[in-house]
Amino acid sequence: MNDRNAQQGTTSGGAWEGGPDAFNSDTEQQQARASALLADFFGEPIDVYSRAQALADGVLFEATPSLCAEAGFMVPVALTAAAWADCVAWTEADDERQDAVQDQTGRLWDVLWMTRYAISRAPRGTVSLTVDLDRVPCDGRSSRATTVRLIADIGPGDDGEPVITIMQPHES
Repeated sequence: MNDRNAQQGTTSGGAWEGGPDAFNSDTEQQQARASALLADFFGEPIDVYSRAQALADGVLFEATPSLCAEAGFMVPVALTAAAWADCVAWTEADDERQDAVQDQTGRLWDVLWMTRYAISRAPRGTVSLTVDLDRVPCDGRSSRATTVRLIADIGPGDDGEPVITIMQPHES
C-alpha cells in the first residue's frame, strides 16, 4: 500500500477490492453529516426498506457466496429480480424449448466473472460501472447469445458494510 492509499484508507483496488475497510472513517463521517442534514431538513424517515428485507421479499437475489468468492469478490453480491430473470434464471424446460444447454450456476458465474472483469478495468474510486454480458435470452426461442448491459454499484449495506448490487440500467 502506498502513502496515498494509506491516507485514503483503501487498498490498491479502491473501494471495489478493499473489503470492509474500503469505506474509511472520513466517508463514514461524511455520510453521518449528510444523514443529519437530511433529517434536519426533511425530518426522520417514515419507513426504511433494508437490503435484508429486499432479499427476503425477492426484490434482490443473493449471489451464491462461494461462487462470489471464487470469482474474487470479498463483499456480498446481489442481483435485482429483473437482472436475475434476464441474465441468470434458467430451467431444464428452457433447455428443451430453446435448444440451448444452460444452467443457472453457469449463467450466474458469467454475470459475476464479467462484473469482476469490469471492476478490474475501472478507475480507482469507481462506485458504479457498466458490465457488458453476452447471454442467451430466456425467451422460449433464442439459442444464440446477445449482449446486454448491466450496472454494478458498490455501496453501504444495512450495517454500513460494503455490498455490491447488480441491476439493469433502468433500475439505477
